[in-house]
Amino acid sequence: MQIEMIIIACLILFLMSYNGQFSVKELVSDNMQIFRRLKEDDWDFYVRAKYGENMNSEALFAKRIRNGLLVIVLMIFIWLSNLSAIKVLISFIIGFIAYKMDYINIKSWYKKHMYYIDSMLPHYLKGIEILIQHYTVPVAIGKSIADAPDIFKDGLQEMINEINSGNDTIEPYMNFAKQYPVRDSMRMMRLLYRLSLGSQDRKQEQMLMFSRTISNLQQKARETKYKNRLEKMEGKTMQMLMATGFGVMILLIIALMQMMSF
Repeated sequence: MQIEMIIIACLILFLMSYNGQFSVKELVSDNMQIFRRLKEDDWDFYVRAKYGENMNSEALFAKRIRNGLLVIVLMIFIWLSNLSAIKVLISFIIGFIAYKMDYINIKSWYKKHMYYIDSMLPHYLKGIEILIQHYTVPVAIGKSIADAPDIFKDGLQEMINEINSGNDTIEPYMNFAKQYPVRDSMRMMRLLYRLSLGSQDRKQEQMLMFSRTISNLQQKARETKYKNRLEKMEGKTMQMLMATGFGVMILLIIALMQMMSF
C-alpha cells in the first residue's frame, strides 16, 4: 500500500506542476529572501572550491530548497489519509535533511580534497627544489608540470601561462596558493617568487631556506598522516567497544526478561 501511495503522490505532483497549479520553482524564487536565511555562511566558498568561479551557487542553493520542499510535499501526500501534527513535523524534518545533504556532501568533498592537496604539496615542492638548482623558477615550474600530481596540473598551467604572458608580479603565485589554500601554501609561493627575483649570489641562501621549509612541511605531513591513522583506529576501536557494550546490554535485558517470565 505504501508504494501505491508514493506512486499516486508523484503522479498528482507531476500533473499539478504540468498544469501550472503548483510550481516549486516559482515558490522558491518568490520567497528566496526568506529561504536565503537557511543558507550556510560557507556554501558559496565550497561551491567555488569544487566547481570554479563560473558555477552559480545561488542556482544550486535554489535547487536544494526545491528538493527539500518536494520531499516535504511528497511525505505529506503519503500520509494524507492518516495525517497528524507529528507526521507533518516528521515530513519537515525529512525535507530539511534532504536539503542539508548537498551541503554535507560538498563539505565532506572539500575536506578530503584539501587533505589530499596538503599531503601532496610537500612532495611536489621537493621536485621543484631539485629543478630550481639548474633552472630559473618559471622554467622549473614549466618543466615540473608533466610530472606533477594531477590535482596541481591545471593550477600550475594557469600560473605559468600568466608568467609567460609578462606578469612578473607575485600575483600568479598567489593565485595558485588561493586555488589550493592548504597549510603554508601562501608562504611557499612567496618563497618561490623571491627565488625568481633573487640574484645568483643570493640564490644558495634562499635555496637553503626553501629546502628547510619543505622539510618542515614533509614532517608535518607525516605527523598528520600518522595522527589521522591513529584517530581512525581509535574510532574503530570505540565502535567495536560500543557495539560489544550494546550487545551485552541486550543479552542481559533478554536474560532478565526470561528470568522474570519464570
